[in-house]
Amino acid sequence: MSRSSFDRRAFLGSAAAFGAATLAVPARAQQYDPYTGQPLPAAQAAPAAPSNSGPQHNISSFRMQDWRPHFETLTNGAILCDLTSRAVHYWSEDGNTYRVYPSSIPVSAELTRTGRTEIIKKVDGPSWAPTPSMKASNPEWPDFVPPGPDNPLGTHALWLSWQYYRIHGTHDTRKIGRKSSNGCIGLYNEHIAELFGLAKLGTQVLVMT
Repeated sequence: MSRSSFDRRAFLGSAAAFGAATLAVPARAQQYDPYTGQPLPAAQAAPAAPSNSGPQHNISSFRMQDWRPHFETLTNGAILCDLTSRAVHYWSEDGNTYRVYPSSIPVSAELTRTGRTEIIKKVDGPSWAPTPSMKASNPEWPDFVPPGPDNPLGTHALWLSWQYYRIHGTHDTRKIGRKSSNGCIGLYNEHIAELFGLAKLGTQVLVMT
């Protein structure tokens, strides 16, 4: 497989190792996330990306937050990833802009990292490569996926100072509001695009349960 091309059907076929549907099933009908093997019930498959008007049905405890209990200041802005409510909160440095977005979270405690970090890199149109542990567990996965509709990082990605951890988009809207990642925090593409424009290098990030 070349680095410049990617066979989407072949990659989705790797989900079969987890008991997923076969390649003959369209992508939108897949019952398992091909990147994690986690079930994606058909009854809640592919919800439409929401507006910012309110909480969504697949968010367990979506709620507003105040920055003060979590950050000493708003220097460079602040992002709170609340794994319990499965939501990402953003405050601008001047405190005048506040956003809250539903998110996906890691599938297990072993893949979850909490604590303080910051944005160190911003990428519009990210590429993706499996981590060494992902590749060891799934040798059939490609070494590299270029930007585009098959990329698991969606349209934009914010690199954290922790290796391999990102806040990024997803083309698979079924993942939002669920335990469906290998450690990263996922947002709808329209939401990561907005957060990408608001956040900057050095924006402080807190990931908490």
